[in-house]
Amino acid sequence: MTTYWSPEGDRSLQPPPDVTSPVRFLRWIVREQRGIVWINTVLGVLWQLPLIAGPWLFGRAVDVAILPGDGAKVGEFAGLLLLVTVIGAVFGILLHTLIVRSWLISLYGTTMLVTRKAAQMGHVLPRRSPTGEILSVASSDSDEFGAMNEILARALSQLVAFLAVAAIVLVTSPRLGLVVLAAAPILVGVALPFLKPLHRRQEVERSRNSELTSMATDIVAGLRILRGIGGERTFGRNYARQSQSSKAAGVSAGIWQAVIEALGVLFSGVFLVLLLWLGTREVQEGRLTIGELVSFLGYGLYLIGPIRTFFEFAQKITRSLVSARKAIAIFEPEPPWRDPSSPLALDPAAGLVDDASGFTARPGELTVVVNAVPEESARLADRLGRYLPPDTEPISEEPEEGLKGRAARRARSERARRRAEIAARDAERTSGAWGVRLGDVDLAAASLGDVRRTVLVSDTTSQLFAGTLQDAVDPHRRLSRAEAEEALLAANAEDVYDAMPGGWQGILDERGRGLSGGQRQRVVLARALGMDAPVLVLVEPTSAVDAHTEARIAERVARLRARRTTVVCTVSPLWLHHADRVVLMADGRVVAEGRHDELLSDDPTYREVVARAMDEEVTA
Repeated sequence: MTTYWSPEGDRSLQPPPDVTSPVRFLRWIVREQRGIVWINTVLGVLWQLPLIAGPWLFGRAVDVAILPGDGAKVGEFAGLLLLVTVIGAVFGILLHTLIVRSWLISLYGTTMLVTRKAAQMGHVLPRRSPTGEILSVASSDSDEFGAMNEILARALSQLVAFLAVAAIVLVTSPRLGLVVLAAAPILVGVALPFLKPLHRRQEVERSRNSELTSMATDIVAGLRILRGIGGERTFGRNYARQSQSSKAAGVSAGIWQAVIEALGVLFSGVFLVLLLWLGTREVQEGRLTIGELVSFLGYGLYLIGPIRTFFEFAQKITRSLVSARKAIAIFEPEPPWRDPSSPLALDPAAGLVDDASGFTARPGELTVVVNAVPEESARLADRLGRYLPPDTEPISEEPEEGLKGRAARRARSERARRRAEIAARDAERTSGAWGVRLGDVDLAAASLGDVRRTVLVSDTTSQLFAGTLQDAVDPHRRLSRAEAEEALLAANAEDVYDAMPGGWQGILDERGRGLSGGQRQRVVLARALGMDAPVLVLVEPTSAVDAHTEARIAERVARLRARRTTVVCTVSPLWLHHADRVVLMADGRVVAEGRHDELLSDDPTYREVVARAMDEEVTA
């Protein structure tokens, strides 16, 4: 079940979004707010009351009061016009308030769906969709859905007003009434051929903006490294090139949108001229009075508004369809994990065994994994925590430029097929035994929640979120003040606390941008230590700190985690001195194990790997 913001603004369980097609997804969004859409439609009709009744009242005033020179009746009609205007103003204020509310419900409701899908899928979501597209759905596309609900209510209210005006003029003059009724369908029909090229160009613009967002996210995340290797200029040029590509796509989409809007203005003007000419003929032939002609001109000017609204409706629905296709790619995937019908309980005091590599983490010991290839250590950590490896490229919804009709449909089908292949591969990996056992229980035989509570993996991709320092170290608010301080001390992160205005309540920026790389890494380590997991797996936990700090962290972590199972993947000699046991891996298999000093004297491969790490530290 997916939680969505109900029209009343209360959190309530709603059915998950319909992701079978973009149209059905948009219908689901509207259905979630159908009550408020109908209320806005009624308010919109009442808001237009001065424009519906005003021309008729003014025309009657001309015929009944102004031409005969009856001052009393002029006053009566002026009072009626004032009353109608006040009614329209009051309901206009209410309409604007509810429209903004509806927009915000769609905007933040979609953002919440993205957040919940990210929490549900976890590390699997970036395997299916690019990060830029996920961010775009949560930001720009959610705004499109809010705009769709707004224009839908406005278009419905103006359709009702349009039919009311058409009825008035039809009763007054059948010929002019038919002209009014035929105007809107003709104008919309003229614009329809231009909507398909607009749709295609908006898809291209949307996908290029998603790529630009992904590129910006990657640059910000790796800015310190890029500066260290002198790569910021190269990435800056790539970003500038992609930015210009996005700009070109936006200009192209804007040209077609301008064409549609220009057609709306042109044909609205033609309609007004035609209405004036026919109305004048009717007056000359005695079938219309002067006041009725004035009313017709007023209605002609008013009807330009609804006609342009119908054009705007077509454009915003087109943009919403583009956004809906992107949103479906995010919301459609389901987690590959399926808990067994009768899950077995995990024994936190048991040893952790990886069948693929032969690695064993003995209970209550600090085990350091040494590997000349860091990626192999990261893969081992993924297996120990029951995480899928990052070995797939996410499938973007980027439309192939220049493809139309059947070719475009084939391209979309191919993207869907590739996403289905990734999902099938993930499902196959998670359907049988996982190959990692805690004691005698394979991790696949336990519930995923139990695995996550028992085995905690903190690697180099772990991030900080915006919030207080307390939120960063103790996100679940489980620790006492003393326990939080103990975790911070073990990670040697006291300087972060001292530097934060407000201490524990000091505010961290998103991703901890105000901190140095070493400070961020130490706060992440403090968070992992504060969770006090029965089995803790750390991947290069001190790669961004100096040797003196690393030595203190290794000593403190070993002391804090005494008699609890801890695995550290690193080649740093400063950790090796505190290890109860060291495991050497090569080509994905355990090739030697023992204490650090024993391996250093007896195993030349181990000696070579550690010596290389020491040389790199000295060079750094």
